[in-house]
Amino acid sequence: MGQPVVHFEVVGKDAKKLRDFYAELAGWNFDDTPAGPTEYYVLPREGNTNSEGVGIGGGVGGGPEGYEGHVTFYIEVPDVDAALDQAEQLGGTKMMGPDTPMEGLTIGLFNDPEGHTVGLVQSR
Repeated sequence: MGQPVVHFEVVGKDAKKLRDFYAELAGWNFDDTPAGPTEYYVLPREGNTNSEGVGIGGGVGGGPEGYEGHVTFYIEVPDVDAALDQAEQLGGTKMMGPDTPMEGLTIGLFNDPEGHTVGLVQSR
């Protein structure tokens, strides 16, 4: 069995503008209060699925000053550090992590061999 995609994110220069764009375009219902200093708006899975219950949660937020942004998905793994090491062994490049932005959440980012940003989130 493979590791599931459990989260996506769109990070750019203007978090509110991106949130409003995707809310209007896709009818996404974000949490009202942004999480953290980068104005990261969480899109809960609940209420954002199709009639068969298919869909994942995600987030839209701002990046650090000068960062162009990225669109990515997060793969759930048992160990973020080990998965980052494996990504590097397979020709990827570690971008950040493992990092714990809040209690109980460990994440990392890497670039695949073609430069695409991919996220990792540690299983609970």
